[in-house]
Amino acid sequence: MKTNRVTLITLGVKDLNRARAFYEAIGWEPSNVQDEVVFYDMNGMKFGFYTLEGLAKDTRKPVEELKTGAMTLAQCFPTEADVDAAFDKALAAGATEIARPEKVFWGGYSGYIADPDGHLWEYAMNPFWEMDEDGHLT
Repeated sequence: MKTNRVTLITLGVKDLNRARAFYEAIGWEPSNVQDEVVFYDMNGMKFGFYTLEGLAKDTRKPVEELKTGAMTLAQCFPTEADVDAAFDKALAAGATEIARPEKVFWGGYSGYIADPDGHLWEYAMNPFWEMDEDGHLT
């Protein structure tokens, strides 16, 4: 089995219902909803949101030590217009604008939002990466 892979990403959230409402407003569809966690299917992996209390219990780490914003997640799009549309949709759903999309030093087009819990998302168009019609990097 390859070790260079990710199977599951889970983010801690203060309010699971608020997180679900935000992500559903930008078009995400949950695949499994439980009392303290919700999962989304992501191209062969899972992405989840866990209540901070549940994550603290699971990791045996106090809620006060769980942090957000020290990493970024990203979605790539085929065009700058697609980046702008996704960015504006996220803002309309309740995201906070961090950096409006613009042409960036590495040759692409990129901007950042924070979801309602402060998790940072980059929306980008990378001209050096090819994508298929489902948004998978090829």
